[in-house]
Amino acid sequence: MSAGKPLAGWRVLVPRGGKWGDGVAASLRGYGAIPVIAPMINFASAENPVELSDALKRLEGGKFDWLVITSATTVDVLVSQQVTLPPTTRIAAVGETTGAALTLAGYRVDFVPETDNSARGLVKEWPASEITGRVLIPQSDIAEPTLVAGLGALGLDAEFVTAYRTVGVPVAEHIAADVTSGRIRAVLVTSGSVARQMQSQLAPLPEETVVAAIGPRTAFDARAAGLTVHVIAESRSAAGLVDGLAEYAANLETDD
Repeated sequence: MSAGKPLAGWRVLVPRGGKWGDGVAASLRGYGAIPVIAPMINFASAENPVELSDALKRLEGGKFDWLVITSATTVDVLVSQQVTLPPTTRIAAVGETTGAALTLAGYRVDFVPETDNSARGLVKEWPASEITGRVLIPQSDIAEPTLVAGLGALGLDAEFVTAYRTVGVPVAEHIAADVTSGRIRAVLVTSGSVARQMQSQLAPLPEETVVAAIGPRTAFDARAAGLTVHVIAESRSAAGLVDGLAEYAANLETDD
């Protein structure tokens, strides 16, 4: 292993494509890894577009005090629907990555949790001075009711609407074979949806396959799906995920 290349020779499954996947692949190569991009989930239009359209029209009409965004995919929906927010409506983003996507799309972000970039973290760190008013939460069709229940418990009138559907994508047979044989040394788990697809399509993983989760919540979901988690990123970000895997690999070399 060359200096600074703890993942040299490691094939790492990257379960998302697009710009995110390309960025992670570049970071992995920086540590010497061979990234294998194999998207395991994709996003489709909401089954009830009329319901979504109605909610977004009320949003534009100033009927909500807050808009809560939990993913860059939801930002894509806002952009595709050409949603313009009134100045009275504030935006909360579940984490820095989502906040950056909102900013890039031209939206102002008013609140991001500082320590826990998750739905639970957002509820826990919600400003104590902002516990009244109406909140719109557009999410995936399979999103857990954490935000609606949590913000409702704080005293807010929270409304969920399906912004998009999360659907599984079959991996290519040769990639599945590489996982089964152990040729792929590590897999990245970026969400509970990805974890469930891995369990459904690729389990049981070889004992030597390293499973790296993007944060504590995703690690919890991965374990609930039946996966053994070896690495949990300290920060819920792509960089944190890759760095965590590299550190794990470096420690393996040290132990040897």
